[in-house]
Amino acid sequence: MAVGTILPDLGTEILIPVCAVVGIAFALFQWLIVSKVKLVPEASNSADGKNFTDSLLEEEEGINDHSIVQKCAEIQSAISEGATSFLFTEYRYVGVFMVAFAVLIFVFLGSVDGFSTKMQSCKYDSTKLCKPALATAGFSTISFVLGAITSVVSGFLGMKIATYANARTTLEARKGVGKAFIVAFRSGAVMGFLLAASGLLVLYITINLFTLYYGDDWEGLFEAITGYGLGGSSMALFGRVGGGIYTKAADVGADLVGKVERNIPEDDPRNPAVIADNVGDNVGDIAGMGSDLFGSYAESSCAALVVASISSFGINHEFTAMLYPLLISSIGILVCLLTTLFATDFFEVQNVKEIEPALKKQLIISTALMTVGIALVSLIALPSSFTIFNFGVQKEVKNWQLFLCVAVGLWAGLIIGFVTEYYTSNAYSPVKDVADSCRTGAATNVIFGLALGYKSVIIPIFAIAISIFVSFTFAAMYGIAVAALGMLSTIATGLAIDAYGPISDNAGGIAEMAGMSHRIRERTDALDAAGNTTAAIGKGFAIGSAALVSLALFGAFVSRAAISTVDVLTPKVFIGLIVGAMLPYWFSAMTMKSVGKAALKMVEEVRRQFNTIPGIMEGTTKPDYATCVKISTDASIKEMLPPGALVMLTPLIVGIFFGVETLSGVLAGSLVSGVQIAISASNTGGAWDNAKKYIEAGASEHAKSLGPKGSDAHKAAVIGDTVGDPLKDTSGPSLNILIKLMAVESLVFAPFFAAHGGLLFKI
Repeated sequence: MAVGTILPDLGTEILIPVCAVVGIAFALFQWLIVSKVKLVPEASNSADGKNFTDSLLEEEEGINDHSIVQKCAEIQSAISEGATSFLFTEYRYVGVFMVAFAVLIFVFLGSVDGFSTKMQSCKYDSTKLCKPALATAGFSTISFVLGAITSVVSGFLGMKIATYANARTTLEARKGVGKAFIVAFRSGAVMGFLLAASGLLVLYITINLFTLYYGDDWEGLFEAITGYGLGGSSMALFGRVGGGIYTKAADVGADLVGKVERNIPEDDPRNPAVIADNVGDNVGDIAGMGSDLFGSYAESSCAALVVASISSFGINHEFTAMLYPLLISSIGILVCLLTTLFATDFFEVQNVKEIEPALKKQLIISTALMTVGIALVSLIALPSSFTIFNFGVQKEVKNWQLFLCVAVGLWAGLIIGFVTEYYTSNAYSPVKDVADSCRTGAATNVIFGLALGYKSVIIPIFAIAISIFVSFTFAAMYGIAVAALGMLSTIATGLAIDAYGPISDNAGGIAEMAGMSHRIRERTDALDAAGNTTAAIGKGFAIGSAALVSLALFGAFVSRAAISTVDVLTPKVFIGLIVGAMLPYWFSAMTMKSVGKAALKMVEEVRRQFNTIPGIMEGTTKPDYATCVKISTDASIKEMLPPGALVMLTPLIVGIFFGVETLSGVLAGSLVSGVQIAISASNTGGAWDNAKKYIEAGASEHAKSLGPKGSDAHKAAVIGDTVGDPLKDTSGPSLNILIKLMAVESLVFAPFFAAHGGLLFKI
């Protein structure tokens, strides 16, 4: 064997937690800066060292208008309360499910050896003794609960920060678009860094605590760690589906009655569903997205660690090389920290045109810096040559090859991000074509939008395919797992620009509700349109990484269930494939239908209020916001359970009754079809949304010719946007969780399926 690593084990033990703590500290520092924007009216004293022009500007923009600040604070607390109460209700239901599933994990995995507490001979090296299956069952359950709690907490904190920052962004918009951009972006960074750092820290601490029991049995140790990824993703599923149904029921209901029937603007305070709509942005796009990317991150780390534990790293107990995936994430936090400073401190956004480029630069800078970071880590943390487990044989790999695997994932992520931006931003021709098709009504708009979504799948799929080929050729399944980690290594920046979207969306809503001037609303709209595109980029990242992660987990599952080859031509596998490919459609049908049903209730309620409560349209009486919030909450809690059950139960049923071969077919099938639907749904929805914004903003001659708000073309665009809402915010983003979750669940239960599965074929 080659000599060890340059970085000593002690260095690793210090580096990982230090990077995580630095990330958390940076997040708190950004939060402190955001909190300096006060939500209480300031005493006006213009002689206080401010020059004359400043105070003139303030008078004109109504900076010292106490009633406006007061209104913003009220609206913000209403949104915050709505979001908090929804998440608590959701977590109550999900908590019950968590406990039940934890028991299931323990019972299934414990029964592999008939609950014996004796040491057993190791699976991959029968000369050594390993810890009993019962221990793996217990520790898998613990790591499942830890992953679930971390996922829930990260989603909840993200929501708290977003609702804290939305009104502050609105107030800063009075001083100019640059100031508002910084507040929204900093708040996004708080969430990004908290999530990336806490995910890393909890995983690292868990590994160290489990080592106390497992000692040298790394194979058992890292098998138990896979529960962490399962916990993270199962919470993300409910967060994504529940939050997605909530936000879109409110959004569709508010749009259909408010804009189309009553001709009032989007976030008009006269619209009864307006608070529910703004709450929805936080619970769906922020809490859901946070849990989702945390899940991807946890799973790709777990997949890499499982494969590494049965490769030379694990067999020879090379601690630093073993924790290579965690080291990549640690460096990622430092790189993102540097990148964030580029947006907040080195360059200031001065006008509307600079917003989108500033966010794009974040992606490019972080990717470029990260490439250097990965090269560094690969040099110091890996031996110059080592072996990786590849379906029963050990394959020799050099450290530069592993560097290429991670880098290829990282750059594939950037390519997917840019393609997504090209197809969903209203600066480019695809969205302009969709907007143009609104001239002839909603039908052509829908046709063009669907075509755009299908077309936008092509390049991302090639990017994913190339990265799979390169990384598998170099380092088998481990290569794919680290490629997924490469894509997620800049997660802090990715989340920052992603959380920025809903925050500026909310800020615009607050400006409209507080009755601020037209000029401020224009600024927040510009921030929001950029946010739509970055949200689409974030979804692109989530989907791309989900594809790689689930393939890596699939590889780990196949190694773990001791299947040497998966042969498509055997009927067992083929029926699995075809059923697996159907699952994303079934799942999408459930989520779309749920949004439709909930939106129907919402539309009826909004109409009822407009028709029966006198004085709403005149603005003399307040609509009853609480009833609309309640409709959204009840609908989403009730409707999130069936899709969740579909995803969680499928691997169990298939594994128990049909065995591991059929299950491997189901996983492959759902991966192949799920990625396509997820990308096309997200991009279609994003394009329709931005086509509508393009017409509303009227920034170019072409956009002006399509009409002001309320023209026929604009109405057609609103219909497209409404159809696209559940696609881009409920079905699309939830599908990537379906793909990953089924794979990680199969991996966790693999020992049980291998021992007792396939009942129907044993008869």
